Amino acid sequence: MYLSRYFRFCVQQSSHFLRRESCVQQKYSTAAVQPKVDSSFVGALKSVVGDTNVSTADAIREQHGHDESHHAVSMPDVVVFAESVDHVSKVSMLCNDNKVPLIPFGSGTGLEGGVNALQGGVCLDLSKIDQIVKVNADDFDCVVQPGVMRQALNSYLRDTGLWFPIDPGADASVCGMCATSASGTNAVKYGTMRENVLNLQVVLPDGRVIDTAGRGRRTKKTSAGYNLTNLFLGSEGTLGTITEATIRLYGIPEKTISAVCHFEEVSDAVNTVVSILQCGIPMAKLEFLDDTAIAAFNRFSKYDMTEAQTLFLEFHGPAYGLDDQFQSVKELVEMNNGFGLKQASDTDERNRLWKARHEMVWACTALIQGSKPYSTDVCVPITNLPEIVTKTKEMVKEANVLGPIVGHVGDGNFHIFFPVDHSDKETFKKVYDISHRMALLAMDLNGTCTGEHGIGMGKRDLLIAEVGEETLGAMKQIKATFDPNNIMNPGKVFF
Repeated sequence: MYLSRYFRFCVQQSSHFLRRESCVQQKYSTAAVQPKVDSSFVGALKSVVGDTNVSTADAIREQHGHDESHHAVSMPDVVVFAESVDHVSKVSMLCNDNKVPLIPFGSGTGLEGGVNALQGGVCLDLSKIDQIVKVNADDFDCVVQPGVMRQALNSYLRDTGLWFPIDPGADASVCGMCATSASGTNAVKYGTMRENVLNLQVVLPDGRVIDTAGRGRRTKKTSAGYNLTNLFLGSEGTLGTITEATIRLYGIPEKTISAVCHFEEVSDAVNTVVSILQCGIPMAKLEFLDDTAIAAFNRFSKYDMTEAQTLFLEFHGPAYGLDDQFQSVKELVEMNNGFGLKQASDTDERNRLWKARHEMVWACTALIQGSKPYSTDVCVPITNLPEIVTKTKEMVKEANVLGPIVGHVGDGNFHIFFPVDHSDKETFKKVYDISHRMALLAMDLNGTCTGEHGIGMGKRDLLIAEVGEETLGAMKQIKATFDPNNIMNPGKVFF
């Protein structure tokens, strides 16, 4: 039902777009930029950043032509390694003047083909700009450059008693997390990148360098003008290149308790999550893994966990309050037919447990030899979680494919990690159909086609269905204002 509605919608929208000649379409088009990457252009790049920071080697281009998604490699014509903001500015100007596509590259850990060079051009690798500029411990914030990785930042912060809790699973770059509006396992307590970024430095396509909240500003709130910071969060490299981020920090919790419990039915597990949240218990993590995911988890990470519908939970806070919270959750688990509730407060055991959780995509891929992960995510209001998770599991069963379900269910967000041999066209089509039906069902339940992966190149059609023609037109106007030559990561977010 949802798939047929999706195709009908796309046909109707395509016809309407062809008939409508709006002022936006007259002034701006997302049509392909014609690359002009010849030897003279490569020479100009070398004059800006130095010979050793420019590569046209096939291996380097291939490495920068994909992320961790199922999408096929699309290589850039040339890879440039910037060593400063000035390099980024000058490369941007050069690309803009010659109308050459420019794709910012962080760590390549995305899941929707966000860094694939669909029209060739220049891939701008930011990993060498990697300084932690300043830590303002008393104000609970810090300033980082685009090459700073999440785990390295937390290692650096450890002696201050602070940490940066946004954890998408992969060891992503912090500015890359800004570009995709990442979140992850801790979002139920600490929020997403949108709630934790105070300021951004951005290099615009024409080379101008702006600070979205004003240079050096790092207040927790402001009413000064447009919220440009949130405009660039989640823009996926289509409006400019993020070269600095001012982010919130938090005190390391006095005590942490992790717990695991099991259920026979999906609905009981998800209803437990809804009950916990409705009771106002301040959870740090609320993760769901179905029985198929637990089987993969056991096999890959050498665990011996009960293969049932499972919740992973974590509590952060003062020691005197956590035991009461745990007991309250225990009662709710039992009320919803849960069993086998176990807690782990030992640091090594907790770390082992969550490390295995973060390796789920590889655990799922290992289920089928030679497969690659096809990952998709949706997000709905929490009261609609039981319905969509149950129906999604039914879709997977009916299609007779492997589709372990993993979810940040405390936010109403969940994923399926399909292990797919891409040469198996029939199975690949089934997986594609399920992912689109999931997204349409999420929208029918007042949700979104992506809670944290982004649109990239994989969900552009679904964005049209989600926001509608008028809203999409407004987004294109913003794109046209910042990037009139459409050089910034063309082919992403919009068709």
